[in-house]
Amino acid sequence: MRRLKSQFVPLAAFTMLVFAAGCGEVNNTIDKAQSCLEAPKIVTELGAKLTELKDDPKAMEKALDDSAAKLNEVADKAANTTLKQASDDLAKTLSGINVNNVNDAVDAVQKVGSETAAYLEKVAKACGG
Repeated sequence: MRRLKSQFVPLAAFTMLVFAAGCGEVNNTIDKAQSCLEAPKIVTELGAKLTELKDDPKAMEKALDDSAAKLNEVADKAANTTLKQASDDLAKTLSGINVNNVNDAVDAVQKVGSETAAYLEKVAKACGG
């Protein structure tokens, strides 16, 4: 009976290893799906906020920084390297925009518009859309 028991130990260990690897793959799929949902939502919310804040440069700059922080979180969770890189890049761009006056605000809206359009295209490709 001992011999039979010793044969099952490696089999059980192998089964657990395969199961753990499978769970990792499921988690990556969930992370990608979550990131694919969150990324466009962040950009859409930012666009709406910028429209509201066009006459408030300080609030606009805060909204840009907040969105950059959210995109960094998406990048950290993204299982897809294209999505991660695109989110990192846009976050860096958003946090680098300075809005000191109303003229800067107008420029920021235009820059964010073009940058987010390119970003959403990358997200769509990375997410299979």
